Amino acid sequence: MEALAKEIGIPEGEYREIVRRLGREPNRVELLLFKVMWSEHCAYKNSRPLLKELPKEGEAVLQGPGENAGVVRVGEGWAVAFKIESHNHPSAVEPFQGAATGVGGILRDIMSMGARPIALLDSLRFGPPEEARSRYLLKGVVSGIAFYGNAIGVPTVGGDLYFHEGYRENPLVNAMCLGLLREEHLKRSRASLGRPIYYAGAKTG
Repeated sequence: MEALAKEIGIPEGEYREIVRRLGREPNRVELLLFKVMWSEHCAYKNSRPLLKELPKEGEAVLQGPGENAGVVRVGEGWAVAFKIESHNHPSAVEPFQGAATGVGGILRDIMSMGARPIALLDSLRFGPPEEARSRYLLKGVVSGIAFYGNAIGVPTVGGDLYFHEGYRENPLVNAMCLGLLREEHLKRSRASLGRPIYYAGAKTG
């Protein structure tokens, strides 16, 4: 299994931690599950330490971490909501739908804060462009982002694109949405006391 771990890109340190937690060598299924669950997409293992360094409070911060999106005051009663999300693995499996649902997720989060989405941005990383798989992923991801934004009338106003062999197996597909709202229209997910709550289905975010 150690050879498979190396082949699929699990660092040696993470492999040792998997063995420690299980108290034994992982089987193939377990190893692949750890690969997914400890990925940047699921665990934000690379970006989480960096995100912790950013300021979370201030006079202009109406909503910091803990809700569906961040919200900052911009003046004269107006505020901007913003959210970024990665859909790396979904886009590696099915690039069009993976990218489209990534855009859909951040649009949902912006609207849930009471904001109107006004702009999308994206940051994309793929393997070498001379390789057929990289071109396939690029075409599907760009089409998925454009399709979802166009379907609801929110423009993609900026982004960046980079090719490197380090992204040969898994592309990075990051999308961001900005929304505009009046401060008094800010919504939060908290329920007030004394009101009924109906819950159905599996646990979700």
